[in-house]
Amino acid sequence: MSALYRIDELRALETRARAALPPGTLMQRAGIAAAQAVHAWHRAGRAGGHERSLLVLCGPGDNGGDGFACAAELQRLGYRCRCWAALPSASADARAARASWTQGGGRIVEQLPKQEAFDLIVDALLGIGAQRPLGEPLLGALRWAQARDYPVHALDVPSGLDADTGAWIGAVPGAPAVQTVTFLGDKPGLHTLEGLQAAGDVRIESLGVEATIDVGAPAGQLNTPALFAALLRARPRNCNKGDFGSVAIIGGAPGMVGAALLAARAAIRLGAGKVYVDCIGAPELRVDMLQPELMFRSERDLPPVGVLVAGCGMGCDRPAVERLERVMAHAGPVVLDADALNCLAADPGLGARLRARAPAASVLTPHPGEAARLLGTDTGTVQKDRVRSALRLAQDFRAVVVLKGAGSVIAEPSARYAINPTGGPALASAGTGDVLAGMIGALLAQHADCAAAVRAGVWLHGRAADLHGADLGLTASELAPLAARALAQLRSATRPETTR
Repeated sequence: MSALYRIDELRALETRARAALPPGTLMQRAGIAAAQAVHAWHRAGRAGGHERSLLVLCGPGDNGGDGFACAAELQRLGYRCRCWAALPSASADARAARASWTQGGGRIVEQLPKQEAFDLIVDALLGIGAQRPLGEPLLGALRWAQARDYPVHALDVPSGLDADTGAWIGAVPGAPAVQTVTFLGDKPGLHTLEGLQAAGDVRIESLGVEATIDVGAPAGQLNTPALFAALLRARPRNCNKGDFGSVAIIGGAPGMVGAALLAARAAIRLGAGKVYVDCIGAPELRVDMLQPELMFRSERDLPPVGVLVAGCGMGCDRPAVERLERVMAHAGPVVLDADALNCLAADPGLGARLRARAPAASVLTPHPGEAARLLGTDTGTVQKDRVRSALRLAQDFRAVVVLKGAGSVIAEPSARYAINPTGGPALASAGTGDVLAGMIGALLAQHADCAAAVRAGVWLHGRAADLHGADLGLTASELAPLAARALAQLRSATRPETTR
């Protein structure tokens, strides 16, 4: 499992590590680890040239000190290195690393080379302490590297990226990296919003502090199958459909019937024993010819079910709100998506009913616009700190929340959260959210822990897009079969071999 540390957690960790280690130890370890990562990347043949010539861009803070230490190790490994540093080093450790570099024969230049070519650039300008937008002369150095199309390797974070949020500070973009070597622990901002594109491959270097201090357990995790391992156990041979629960999909207002069908088809594909559809806009519909396993029932005829999934194409008229009021009275898990969230944002009474459901499991799956309406703010504010926005929703509504988007955030009322690493632009297509709601409903129906079911659903949803293998051309109808394949692959990988 990969822990995610916010800046305040990293600062506390760094303070304790510094107190337990000789001065400069962390910086020296960071430089060596970064150099080894750059060396491995270069040896893999991923650099355009073979001259082993590098330029390290060093800022005035500790990140710049890491850069000087990195340059020294790279030089020891046989690279021709120069360091660019237009500003004096500010901290004692950074000054010591700078002095060690020059005393060992290393060169520092204050002007960016105009003629010399380099295999790659190391970005050691600004780390997690950056609070202001990139400015001159640091911004000019990054623009110089970008104009020459040099591969950039970032130390700790790409300069100018907020390590908590993944946003460019002040909306001033830095240079996207092919690799980010991040120190002490992984950071949420490297896995969501702009950080997904900016960080490139993320390599975590703990710098050995876990051997010296207790690093603790932060609230955040990168969402991996280890977080939903219980769902990967093979089904017993002696089982029947009743063992795997039932789901009812409530939605499909006139003109939006497809949304309910997408959710229902996903639920049956992901293993729910029985799936019912209450299609508000097509009460005459009695069979889905593409998925005849689905059973169509009106509210009056719907039998008791384990999980309700409401909102997919539901509409927000008065009958929809009244139906949601009855959904809130359900004793089992409830998944609210799309129009159910819009109704919730517009009707404080529904919010009170939702909060009163606790400790019964409730799941909300908003995209940023829906999240903004629920929080009474705008989409830009939600996106500025996706983790904090998701946690606010989870704690306000006492529900597990999926804030969808680049690096979907899964937040719990307990303040725990996970960021999902799977998926990509192919999911930016109508109906994919309906599929996710149905998938989560199916996993909940199979008696999974609520948070684990949500993590699994989000991971598999993204993995399905990865299996598609392209950034466009994926339709929502194709997602559920791919997700079922991804789940089967995970279960196969964890299943012990048996003989008869």
